[in-house]
Amino acid sequence: MNRLILSAELVERGATRYTPAGLPALDLSLKHESEVVEDKQPRKVVMTIRAVAIGGITRKIATLALGQVASYAGFIAPSRNAKGLVFHVTEVDA
Repeated sequence: MNRLILSAELVERGATRYTPAGLPALDLSLKHESEVVEDKQPRKVVMTIRAVAIGGITRKIATLALGQVASYAGFIAPSRNAKGLVFHVTEVDA
């Protein structure tokens, strides 16, 4: 199963673009900060992840303010240029 749910701050949102199929798309940067336990030891996690939203979900994400924290859900896939991974957001709960 390929499913990611992440609480994150919206730190960057590109302009709406369109896929070759005509679907709206938004490129995003999401910042996550938390503390987790790994091998019984606390570990602080701070990361920024590249994300993309395609289709109807772009309308909801376009209304979010930069700096706003929300819960994002979706899946991870290779980027178009095969350099790294991208979080494809399919749901958002602000």
